[in-house]
Amino acid sequence: MKKKIVIFFMLIVIVLPTSVNGLSLSCRSCILMDMDSKRILYEKDINSPRLIASITKIMTAMLAIENGNLSDTVIVGEEILKMYGSNIYLEVGESIKLKDLLYGLMLRSGNDAAIVIANHIAGSEEKFVEMMNKKAKKIGMKNTVYNNCHGLDDETENKSTAYDMALLSTYAYNNSIYREVAGTKKYKLSTDKKSYSWSNRNKLLFDYKYLTTGKTGYTPKAGKTLVTTASNGNLNLTAVALNDGNHYISHKEMYEYGFKNYKKYKILDKKKFKIDDNFYKNIVYIKNDFSYPLTEIEKDKIKIIVKLTKLDNYANDSIVGIVIVTLDSKEIYKDNVYVKKKEDKKKNIIVRFKEWIFG
Repeated sequence: MKKKIVIFFMLIVIVLPTSVNGLSLSCRSCILMDMDSKRILYEKDINSPRLIASITKIMTAMLAIENGNLSDTVIVGEEILKMYGSNIYLEVGESIKLKDLLYGLMLRSGNDAAIVIANHIAGSEEKFVEMMNKKAKKIGMKNTVYNNCHGLDDETENKSTAYDMALLSTYAYNNSIYREVAGTKKYKLSTDKKSYSWSNRNKLLFDYKYLTTGKTGYTPKAGKTLVTTASNGNLNLTAVALNDGNHYISHKEMYEYGFKNYKKYKILDKKKFKIDDNFYKNIVYIKNDFSYPLTEIEKDKIKIIVKLTKLDNYANDSIVGIVIVTLDSKEIYKDNVYVKKKEDKKKNIIVRFKEWIFG
């Protein structure tokens, strides 16, 4: 079998918005990430593990969504009696839907809601915490350790990094139920014992028009923590601030920086992907589009490299190469290139004739 590798270079020139100076924020750790590409647009000490307080509840919410039936009725147990700090003030023996507990968890940061959810999903908080850590590893949160389901840190502590929490936020945002709950401003419900009316504690949800979801956190040891998401045009961003006395300001400034300086462009379009190559003669293709946020200074630094292996014999839809996208000579994306065999018109006529005769 004859093999020959041919490399094609393609240059894309893009006109983009004007850049601004870097940010100076009050957070000990913070990050701004594009959720679609996971490109980091701004960072400050993003890999140092820190106490995370009630943004812990993002993971608690996701495990409830993925492992529970939100229409289930949950009976509140005595586990709530040990909860303190922010609560929704459940009563022992109260019947409440898991869905309503989820809203109490996210809008009002209910520690009592968190412990009831943990017991309902896993049978105990200890087993639920095991699920939390297992899920964190699966998402790629390499520097995160959960020891409780709520974020209180007097007896046990939950630690994570700004980067890990951005990964979790990105993962959670892809779930439509999470987006609905974490983006709700007000929520009302009634149980067999009382009625509740909650307003989301995340003030930025009311004050910043691009915000889509969020979860606040605070303990004296952790300081203020905040995880949010925001969308403007085709940019979907997430921001995290840990130990930040001005967390709302930091988030707004990060988003304004991102939306002003970055625009997302489709660099690879699977419908328009073509290579001027006589050997394969416009029969190579890719299966995925690729978009990426870029700034003005990066407009001349995007390159597409296609490496094809020329085979004498190949099957339909065989992998015959790779396409690599680089930014300033650094690889940011790689995918396979496939080939679609040319149709044998004579053979197709014979096949169609046989099908017509024999059905």
